[in-house]
Amino acid sequence: MSETRHNWTKEEILDIYNKPFMELLYEAASVHRLHHDPNTVQVSTLLSIKTGGCPEDCGYCPQAARYHTDIEGNDLMSVQQVKAQALRAKASGSSRVCMGAAWRNVKDGEEFDQVLEMVRTINKLDMEVCCTLGMLTENQAQRLAEAGLYAYNHNLDSSEEYYKEVISTRGFEDRLQTIDNVRKTNVTVCSGGIIGMGEKIEDRAGMLVALSTLNPQPESVPINALVAVEGTPLEDQQPISIWEMVRMVATTRIVMPETQVRLSAGRTQMTREGQAMCFFAGANSIFAGDKLLTTPNPDVNEDMEMFKQLGLNPQKPFIKKMQPQSVEAKDSQYQALGEKPKWSRPEHKIERNEAAKEKAKVVK
Repeated sequence: MSETRHNWTKEEILDIYNKPFMELLYEAASVHRLHHDPNTVQVSTLLSIKTGGCPEDCGYCPQAARYHTDIEGNDLMSVQQVKAQALRAKASGSSRVCMGAAWRNVKDGEEFDQVLEMVRTINKLDMEVCCTLGMLTENQAQRLAEAGLYAYNHNLDSSEEYYKEVISTRGFEDRLQTIDNVRKTNVTVCSGGIIGMGEKIEDRAGMLVALSTLNPQPESVPINALVAVEGTPLEDQQPISIWEMVRMVATTRIVMPETQVRLSAGRTQMTREGQAMCFFAGANSIFAGDKLLTTPNPDVNEDMEMFKQLGLNPQKPFIKKMQPQSVEAKDSQYQALGEKPKWSRPEHKIERNEAAKEKAKVVK
């Protein structure tokens, strides 16, 4: 059985990525079958519980307040609204709900308390709960864990080197610190990135080095293909080819054999045949539903039809790890500390981000 290694080098990963295509596919599929049921795919539903108005300058993101996109912002959803969406997701075959809020970092207070209540509510529906809320402290991670959180998503986005070409309002080390804070709890880690942002293949390998050398490796790694949104700095990026996507999935599978590799953003641009190659190469998780936060996604009925054609089954919840028990707010051991951590603000200038910001001022 292939061992999980935590000392992969960039050169080794590049050698895997650049293998003859059929060899790469065969090796990845072989590793996949050693560690996973090849006919089971975990299905998650991504729910934007607070959309738009984000203070960050991520070059790929239509939710950044400084760019002009067609995203309609909304305040934090109510617990009842979230419960209704979760029940709908469960009925359509999802085993996990991932809630995303367009925040730079978690702040103690009424809104975070509301999110904790959402976590308790969904966990009681016997679904896995994931959150992506930005940077968070160890105490905030403990409060989420106590509420019944199953996973926390915090993507590295790219290699440490290329990260500086995409984002200037936070540092790469903050991503790693947040993952480390989550690791001090019983919550699993979901962390991946985006390809097609203009990075080199070396950067894709660099991102996989950063993820695979974490010990333990993330339980879930989303691989996103950039969806270029008008008004963002990356609006003119050409879509990546399916061959690049399959190579990235296969390489991820080989270097992180026990991780669930998630086929995330960009699936609307893929044919069913292309997605089938990704599943063969080791992808065993998808996001279902017609939207991924703010970008289009295949309809859930289309996905179920594809599963039928390919003989795939949705994974049941809590297969990889036991269901956490939710502690009610009144019984909580962890209280809000009113922390004001100093998350970094590199604030170097990224030319295309500045240009998009100026263009937005004219349009607005």
